[in-house]
Amino acid sequence: MKRLLRAAAILAGGLLMSGASEAQTGLLEAAGRGDLAAVNRLIAAKADLEQRDGLRQTPLLLAVAGNHVAVAKALLAAGASPNAQAANQDTPWLLAGASGRTEIIAAMLPLKPDLTIRNRYGGNPLIPACERAHVETAKLLLTSGIDVNHVNNLGWTCLLEIVILGDGGPRHQEVAKLVLDAGADPNLADKDGVSPLQHARKRGQDEVAKLIAAAGGR
Repeated sequence: MKRLLRAAAILAGGLLMSGASEAQTGLLEAAGRGDLAAVNRLIAAKADLEQRDGLRQTPLLLAVAGNHVAVAKALLAAGASPNAQAANQDTPWLLAGASGRTEIIAAMLPLKPDLTIRNRYGGNPLIPACERAHVETAKLLLTSGIDVNHVNNLGWTCLLEIVILGDGGPRHQEVAKLVLDAGADPNLADKDGVSPLQHARKRGQDEVAKLIAAAGGR
């Protein structure tokens, strides 16, 4: 009888330890694989929403990286921070913008993400969103009060990145129009004094050049 009681105690202890371990790290794993049921269970069990992996990534950042929209929304609704910065300086907000996660950006906007946090290039999320022509994401980002003329460590604004790293095609034309309409300075030059219009003409991006010129670019 004593042996049975001891075995039951050991089993119960093991289950408690297993549950504690899952609460400590399981949310990272569940969010990373997009397991909404597991995420909801762990949220209900009061798992730490800001637990970190070896790269200082939070469950929300992993959900953003995997484009697990429902998981990201559940974490945000539970109180996960869009501003938690990983070792590479990504935050959920910065990565969502750069990756074109429009639905996730929409869920973050009511939480007023910190617009002063910069990525490893010294940029805000609008710059890579524009570079990659994430049109719908850029539209949402522009509603947040984000600085449309922010200059990153390379000396480039979102408009400069549209031209320098873009292809001049329809989607890059659309984001160029969006940022210009939102107040992007068409004459804010790079570190070498080359303006967005000069870059566009040099690259044969005629339609983008027309947009910049119409906005007063020289």
